[in-house]
Amino acid sequence: MATVLCVVGPTATGKTKMGVALAKRFDGEVVSVDSMQLYRGMAIGTAAPTREEMEGIPHHMVAVADPAESWSAARYVHAADACVQDILGRGRLPVLVGGTGLYLDALIRGTDFAAGSQGTELRQQLQRRARQEGTETLLEELRRIDPAAAQKLHLRDEKRIIRALEVWYETGCTITEHDRQERQRPPKYDALYIGLDFLDRQDLRDRIDRRVDTMVEQGLLEEVETLLASGLPRDATALQAIGYKQFLAVAEGTATRQEAIEEVKLRSRQYAKRQLTWLRRNPDIFWVRWERRPNFPEGLQKATEYLHSRGLC
Repeated sequence: MATVLCVVGPTATGKTKMGVALAKRFDGEVVSVDSMQLYRGMAIGTAAPTREEMEGIPHHMVAVADPAESWSAARYVHAADACVQDILGRGRLPVLVGGTGLYLDALIRGTDFAAGSQGTELRQQLQRRARQEGTETLLEELRRIDPAAAQKLHLRDEKRIIRALEVWYETGCTITEHDRQERQRPPKYDALYIGLDFLDRQDLRDRIDRRVDTMVEQGLLEEVETLLASGLPRDATALQAIGYKQFLAVAEGTATRQEAIEEVKLRSRQYAKRQLTWLRRNPDIFWVRWERRPNFPEGLQKATEYLHSRGLC
């Protein structure tokens, strides 16, 4: 298996800067693993790396999609894996940087998404049935086909109910069986993980709050207004992201600027907690834990020593 380096951690822990530093040290290129940095015109609210922050290191999977599009994990993996293969083919190290755990895990495993994972006519038919007949009818149908999957799904989870039915009708295999087969497959890449976090949880919360304040100062509201002015529908997936959803309400006059700021801070802290919960399941992460403020030279040295011990040079 080819080796890839992953820089992970909750939001606002310095993954961008550490990823660039490690790419420079180990002759690498960065592949963003962020479900929202994919979209163009959303640099402020997604904290996408600026040209200055990239420090001359090539970055892939940043600003590659129109905000009106809705990317699935399957579509991301297809595009990002092509970048990884290209980087490896040129003898360089792919450095995967980001906090979207589902995307990262799928990329490392080389997940073979079941048929229809990028949207089909069948999915549209199932969506129409859900509107006309109700989600309960579809869930009952799934109970007959795949009781194990149906038992895990709530009636409100229309998207996953439709997905499970779609897999069955397109492949003749239940999504439960497909997922079981995927778990048994060896990963596609040998991944080395560097995780960033803070020793004191309050320091992480404070850093998140400061980042939100900075985004607002840089023009987050104006970025939302520009997206709307471009014709982007208010229900676009991109506008449901943390920060954009709250400032969309400001743009529409249903929330004040201060209310939006407080809501973004709260949602961002909650998101960081979910990210940490996801990452704690991975015993292979080497953690660099900051004190009150990140000490990047020290953190880079610790990460380098660990990676040397794992044979990366």
